[in-house]
Amino acid sequence: MKRLFVVLLSFFVLHVGAQDLSHYKRVVKELSSAKYKGRGYAFDGANKAGEYLAKEFEKAGVDEVVCQPFKLDINTFPGKMKFTVDGKKLVPGVDFTMREFSPGAKGEYKLYYIDTLNYNSAKIFEELALPENKDVFVVCDFWFTYKHTADFKRLQSKEGCQNAGLIYTWNEPTLKFYKAYGERVIEKPMLWVNSSFPTSAKSIKLDIENEFLKDNECFNVIAKVEGKRHDKCYLFTAHYDHLGVLGKKTFYAGAHDNASGTATIVTLAAHYAKNKPEYDIYFVAFSGEDAYLRGSEWFAEHPSAPLQQVRYLINLDMIADNNPVQYCEASDEGMKGYELFEKINTQKGYFKSLNRAPLAGNSDHYPFAQRGVPCIFLMNEGGDAHKYYHTIYDTWENSLFDNYEPIFKLVVDFIEQY
Repeated sequence: MKRLFVVLLSFFVLHVGAQDLSHYKRVVKELSSAKYKGRGYAFDGANKAGEYLAKEFEKAGVDEVVCQPFKLDINTFPGKMKFTVDGKKLVPGVDFTMREFSPGAKGEYKLYYIDTLNYNSAKIFEELALPENKDVFVVCDFWFTYKHTADFKRLQSKEGCQNAGLIYTWNEPTLKFYKAYGERVIEKPMLWVNSSFPTSAKSIKLDIENEFLKDNECFNVIAKVEGKRHDKCYLFTAHYDHLGVLGKKTFYAGAHDNASGTATIVTLAAHYAKNKPEYDIYFVAFSGEDAYLRGSEWFAEHPSAPLQQVRYLINLDMIADNNPVQYCEASDEGMKGYELFEKINTQKGYFKSLNRAPLAGNSDHYPFAQRGVPCIFLMNEGGDAHKYYHTIYDTWENSLFDNYEPIFKLVVDFIEQY
């Protein structure tokens, strides 16, 4: 009878309340709040979020927290962000956004619209060379530019054409700040506008400021829970940086991307701090993911433990959606682990299915996959939250929490059985 009680008590500790939804929600809400300015590099937003996470890991009861510094070059937009077309003010993040590598611009400019139905590049460059077209902004459908890459690269160059800049139309009502990969600044301003942008406007006024941060100091936050054995280890990873700001008032909260994954590894750290694992576990919150995976690349080159000792790496990115099918990627060396994930999911029914896609360089697992580390990338997309990806609407208010507990339980079951 006493033995049965002990078994039941152990089951209760491990499985009832092991995942902490209230803690998870609290971290997501905090990280997506205005105080961190979109967890970007302007206003030191990402680093302030990293400092908060270091304290959260400490409060979770882990054995060690280390901040691993690195540097990156990044373009930001912390200053003026004014755009009017024919006298109408446009709203940053709603009506327009910047290409991540764009310089600022100030002045009044005429518009030149590309005729995509009767496209004639020779005629276009001939017209743009006329004195009356000096310093115009060229307007064109974004997807059309892919068909004529050489021409539009020429339009981006001061030597190639006398236009002052470019405006690309995005034929959808919701604009995405597509990437934060601005580790350089191009010669001419480049803006995106949504489908409401007029098709026959005469002129625009711009007062937009960028700031290029050279050797900007960032850091990864590394928490460790010591296991019973130290010859091998597990890595749980998630990136905490996001897109930052678009002017002084507009910020990208990034609740789904990726406060959700970061909050999950915080609660996993709290779980394993209370339930000693067999092997050491490192919980790594990366900065610099939205800048060409700079943080994870740095950690992969300077790991806390030799990469050969990593039994498995689990990367969590954008899990706050409600798709019953779980997207994932696995490295070649991680396929044995993936098969176990599938087996567990089939037995427990956490998700309708796992949808494994080819390995891609789209999140922080990739630098480790390239180095032969067994790993999996878990991302829930295609649900109701996906439409907010990289927009100003990826907020706490629009957060979904359906898949937190299934993800948590799937990962814990995997560690127990692998």
